[in-house]
Amino acid sequence: MNKAELVSAIAKRADVPSATVDAVLAGLQEELVEAITRGEKVAVSGLITVERTQRSARTGRNPQTGESIDIPAANAVKVTAGSNLKKAASSVPV
Repeated sequence: MNKAELVSAIAKRADVPSATVDAVLAGLQEELVEAITRGEKVAVSGLITVERTQRSARTGRNPQTGESIDIPAANAVKVTAGSNLKKAASSVPV
Protein backbone atom coordinates (compact mmCIF):
# COMPACT_ATOMS: atom_id res chain seq x y z
CA MET A 1 0.00 0.00 0.00
CA ASN A 2 1.44 3.35 -0.99
CA LYS A 3 0.62 6.77 0.48
CA ALA A 4 -2.19 7.55 -1.98
CA GLU A 5 -3.86 4.21 -1.26
CA LEU A 6 -3.46 4.75 2.48
CA VAL A 7 -4.99 8.24 2.27
CA SER A 8 -7.91 6.91 0.26
CA ALA A 9 -8.55 4.00 2.65
CA ILE A 10 -8.43 6.21 5.76
CA ALA A 11 -10.66 8.84 4.15
CA LYS A 12 -13.24 6.20 3.29
CA ARG A 13 -13.09 4.55 6.73
CA ALA A 14 -13.29 7.85 8.64
CA ASP A 15 -15.74 9.46 6.18
CA VAL A 16 -13.61 12.59 5.76
CA PRO A 17 -12.16 14.22 2.63
CA SER A 18 -8.91 12.81 1.27
CA ALA A 19 -7.34 16.26 1.46
CA THR A 20 -7.89 16.29 5.22
CA VAL A 21 -6.28 12.88 5.65
CA ASP A 22 -3.36 13.92 3.44
CA ALA A 23 -2.85 17.04 5.56
CA VAL A 24 -2.92 14.98 8.77
CA LEU A 25 -0.34 12.53 7.40
CA ALA A 26 1.88 15.42 6.30
CA GLY A 27 1.62 16.88 9.80
CA LEU A 28 2.47 13.51 11.33
CA GLN A 29 5.55 13.25 9.13
CA GLU A 30 6.71 16.75 10.09
CA GLU A 31 6.22 16.07 13.81
CA LEU A 32 8.07 12.74 13.62
CA VAL A 33 11.01 14.36 11.84
CA GLU A 34 11.16 17.22 14.34
CA ALA A 35 10.89 14.86 17.34
CA ILE A 36 13.67 12.62 16.02
CA THR A 37 15.81 15.70 15.36
CA ARG A 38 15.33 16.77 19.00
CA GLY A 39 16.17 13.23 20.18
CA GLU A 40 12.67 12.51 21.46
CA LYS A 41 10.95 9.14 21.38
CA VAL A 42 7.50 9.04 19.75
CA ALA A 43 5.16 6.28 20.90
CA VAL A 44 1.64 5.64 19.63
CA SER A 45 0.45 3.09 22.15
CA GLY A 46 -0.30 -0.29 20.60
CA LEU A 47 0.78 0.82 17.14
CA ILE A 48 4.36 2.01 16.77
CA THR A 49 7.36 3.52 18.56
CA VAL A 50 9.98 5.60 16.75
CA GLU A 51 13.23 6.74 18.33
CA ARG A 52 16.72 7.92 17.44
CA THR A 53 19.59 5.59 18.30
CA GLN A 54 23.35 5.89 18.07
CA ARG A 55 25.59 3.39 16.33
CA SER A 56 29.18 3.40 17.49
CA ALA A 57 32.14 3.42 15.13
CA ARG A 58 33.26 -0.01 14.05
CA THR A 59 35.46 -1.87 11.59
CA GLY A 60 33.73 -3.56 8.68
CA ARG A 61 34.87 -5.63 5.77
CA ASN A 62 34.35 -5.09 2.05
CA PRO A 63 32.68 -8.34 0.91
CA GLN A 64 34.19 -8.15 -2.58
CA THR A 65 37.81 -7.52 -1.64
CA GLY A 66 37.94 -8.60 2.00
CA GLU A 67 39.59 -5.27 2.81
CA SER A 68 38.91 -3.79 6.27
CA ILE A 69 37.12 -0.45 6.31
CA ASP A 70 36.37 1.96 9.13
CA ILE A 71 32.66 2.74 9.55
CA PRO A 72 32.11 6.01 11.44
CA ALA A 73 29.63 6.48 14.29
CA ALA A 74 26.18 7.54 13.13
CA ASN A 75 22.64 8.25 14.26
CA ALA A 76 19.89 5.92 13.08
CA VAL A 77 16.13 5.59 13.50
CA LYS A 78 14.65 2.61 15.29
CA VAL A 79 11.03 1.71 14.56
CA THR A 80 9.31 -0.83 16.81
CA ALA A 81 5.92 -2.37 16.13
CA GLY A 82 3.34 -2.04 18.90
CA SER A 83 1.25 -4.82 20.35
CA ASN A 84 -1.64 -4.39 17.89
CA LEU A 85 0.66 -4.64 14.86
CA LYS A 86 2.45 -7.64 16.32
CA LYS A 87 -0.87 -9.35 17.02
CA ALA A 88 -2.09 -8.67 13.46
CA ALA A 89 1.11 -10.05 11.96
CA SER A 90 1.08 -13.18 14.08
CA SER A 91 -2.55 -13.96 13.21
CA VAL A 92 -1.73 -14.38 9.50
CA PRO A 93 -0.78 -17.98 8.62
CA VAL A 94 2.72 -18.52 7.29
